[in-house]
Amino acid sequence: MKNLVYLFVGAILCTITACKDAKKGTEKEGPTQMEQVMATHDEVMPKMSAINRLITELEAKIDTTEQGLAYEKAANDLKDANKSMMDWMQGFGNRFDSDEIMKGKELNEEKQLWLDEEAKKVNEVKKKINGSIERAETLLKE
Repeated sequence: MKNLVYLFVGAILCTITACKDAKKGTEKEGPTQMEQVMATHDEVMPKMSAINRLITELEAKIDTTEQGLAYEKAANDLKDANKSMMDWMQGFGNRFDSDEIMKGKELNEEKQLWLDEEAKKVNEVKKKINGSIERAETLLKE
C-alpha cells in the first residue's frame, strides 16, 4: 500500500513537471543522473574481464628490456584501472542504498551532492579503464 502511495505521488509529480516543462518549451526527457551514473558503470564493468586478460598477456612478456618495461607499465596501468573501479563501486555502495540506486528513491540535498561527485568519479574511472585497455592493446600489437 505504501508503494502505491509513492507511485501515485510520483505519477502526479511527473505530470506536474511535464506540464511545467511543456509550458517552458523544454520537455524533460532522458535518464536521471543516477541512471546515467549506473549506465556508465554498466558500460565499463564488462571490460574488467578484458583488463584481466590483458594483464595476463602483458605479464608473460615482462623482462628487463625497454619493451619488457613498457609491458610492465601497461600491466600496472590496467591494475590501477581495475582497482579504481573496485574502489569506486565500494565507495558508491557505501553512500547510496539499493532503493536510491535501483528504484529512483529521491535523494536528500547531501546525497545529491554526493551523486554529483560520484558522476565525476565514475567518468574518470571510465577514462582510466578505456585508456589503459587501448594502450595495452596497442602495445601488444607492436
